[in-house]
Amino acid sequence: MKPKTEPIVSPDAFTLLLDDIRDPGNLGTIIRTADWYGIQTIIASEETVDFYSPKVINSTKGSFIRIHFSNADLSQVLQKQTTLPVFGAFLDGEDVHTIQFPKGGFLVIGNESKGISPTVEKFITNKVTIPRYGKAESLNAAIATAILLDNIRR
Repeated sequence: MKPKTEPIVSPDAFTLLLDDIRDPGNLGTIIRTADWYGIQTIIASEETVDFYSPKVINSTKGSFIRIHFSNADLSQVLQKQTTLPVFGAFLDGEDVHTIQFPKGGFLVIGNESKGISPTVEKFITNKVTIPRYGKAESLNAAIATAILLDNIRR
């Protein structure tokens, strides 16, 4: 287990914030995907599934070693960071394909069934959405994270 340290938030990089991700497979896949896209810091709400759960660690396929992961009260984290943009995944946000992302900021991914909590939502400066062309009601949190990170790196 890694020692607990303060999260490193850089204005020149994106930090991934996870609001109440409950499925260990989703968390592991999100960590692995973040590693693929060069995200170095993930901060998860205290309600998020345990980082060291065997299913989480297995799903990361080793990426947990390269990611700085910490748990914190996301509202407190965002309250301290008033200068960086905060992008949040919503069903009614701006089309992610039309956004010119800056080189740094926060990306918030919400709970698989409830989305981003109201206490975190009030800090979102840019609501983004992945346009839906079919009839599915929602995307898996890990898949949505991958699509959004791909667009950030585009």
